[in-house]
Amino acid sequence: MIKMTKALTAGALALMSTTAFAADSSDPIVIPIHNWSSQIVMSNVVGQILEEKGNNVEYVTTDSQAVYESIRLGDVTMELEVWEGAFGASFRAALEKGGIVDVGDHNAVTREDWWYPMWTKDACPGLPSWEALNDCAAIFATAETGEKGRYLDGPVDWLKHGQERVAALDMDFVVVNAGSAAALWAEIGAAEADKRPVVVFNWTPNFAEAVWPGEFVEFPAWEDGCDKDPAVGPNPDALYDCGNPATGYLKKAAWDGMEAKWPDAYAVLEKISFTNPQIAQMAKLVDIDELEPEDAAAQWLEGNKDVWEAWIN
Repeated sequence: MIKMTKALTAGALALMSTTAFAADSSDPIVIPIHNWSSQIVMSNVVGQILEEKGNNVEYVTTDSQAVYESIRLGDVTMELEVWEGAFGASFRAALEKGGIVDVGDHNAVTREDWWYPMWTKDACPGLPSWEALNDCAAIFATAETGEKGRYLDGPVDWLKHGQERVAALDMDFVVVNAGSAAALWAEIGAAEADKRPVVVFNWTPNFAEAVWPGEFVEFPAWEDGCDKDPAVGPNPDALYDCGNPATGYLKKAAWDGMEAKWPDAYAVLEKISFTNPQIAQMAKLVDIDELEPEDAAAQWLEGNKDVWEAWIN
């Protein structure tokens, strides 16, 4: 009886080793790359961690909105930076269709909205009120915008709805889209020399808050439905008449087949959680220190072993 029990125990252990602890597939885990630095470096950080564990990793450049449909269909394996303000709607739409899973939040708290460096407040002391900003619109005027103020929004594919907000709140601003995150930093840097007032799209966490102290414009507070129901917000006839969430989430998402195909990698993904300072540091390595993303990721990993080794152990 004792020998039989031992045999059964050994058999059970063998079964467990081929089920609960099944090896990851040798197929590549596909990680998307977008057009802002923290996401690119974070993707390389996680990719290098997974490669350290023996996984095969492939990076693909993808649209930051369409990526959720790609994950849902299994063409892309995961997304590491699901920002509530920018991508919440696309993420929720994909969740409703099925095929994509919420893998949890990072520790980071996010905010994305109109922003200005502090020297701008000297020229428009009523800030951060959006009404005060609108009263000061003329100081932001350029040859491109005539008598109206110029607001530099994020790239078109970030879908920040700046134009819709200007229309909904009847603001005296013209919305111009930047071609990239780098163009936003160039705008602030160019204005810094003569302390020219500027208002641009910005977000936290990123390196900019340490380089250029500033503030977000305070629009009517975000309410659920502001982007779907005209009755929500101060203008009953328009959408997007409120600010973005002031304490937004930063989530991870994955194809719903990832856990079965790459169980070990999925377990690591569940544990991964970055903080605001860590994400800002990743962006700084590229945007300020001018490292290539893969080199920035390697440097971050070398300096933060205590963080990531806990995820893989």
